[in-house]
Amino acid sequence: MTTPRRRGPYAKTAAKRKLILDAALAAYAEAGSRGVSVTDIAQRVGMTDAGVLHHFGSREALLTAVLEARDAAYADTFGEGEALWRPDMVSHSTSTPGLSQLFLDLAAAAAEPGHPGHSFFTERYDALRARFTEAFAAGRPKDGVPPTARPDAAWAARMIIAASDGLQLQWLLEPSIDMADDLARLRDLMIGALGPTETDDSTAEATADTDTTHD
Repeated sequence: MTTPRRRGPYAKTAAKRKLILDAALAAYAEAGSRGVSVTDIAQRVGMTDAGVLHHFGSREALLTAVLEARDAAYADTFGEGEALWRPDMVSHSTSTPGLSQLFLDLAAAAAEPGHPGHSFFTERYDALRARFTEAFAAGRPKDGVPPTARPDAAWAARMIIAASDGLQLQWLLEPSIDMADDLARLRDLMIGALGPTETDDSTAEATADTDTTHD
């Protein structure tokens, strides 16, 4: 069954919203770490600030829609199901630091239930948790990708701090998350991945020597 084409004011509004979001993403791609204002976006589409916000309802709703458009663009480019195994997606995000800052700022603000981005972030984290759980359960794709290198202590330290910061944002949106338990389990996994310390090795050697002497 063919979906009927949208006509009238709704179609014009949808088209204008897309034009504004495309302009916003282009502005962030070119702005580096400087950030982007509503005025920057409005000038690109030949509108006033008020005209741009009219199509979204508020500045916060506009910026939330920008992040939603960014996620959709990433999904089209990298695929949703492969996100865990695509470090190039993370590398790509570093080319738009303004968007990264926008994400962190809005994610924190959206912890308030009345924020225009609350539903977006809550649903986003729910989807990511489910998707990554499935990806971890399935394991690394068998496509010739080399195995992950053993992490070192500095890497583990960065990751546990990043996990702590990220879990705080998720907990604000979903209070049922047990941050202490999650971080303890991650810590134990990393300790196992790092392997025995030099002290552990020395203890093992001493134990082996003692066993040999008793023999």
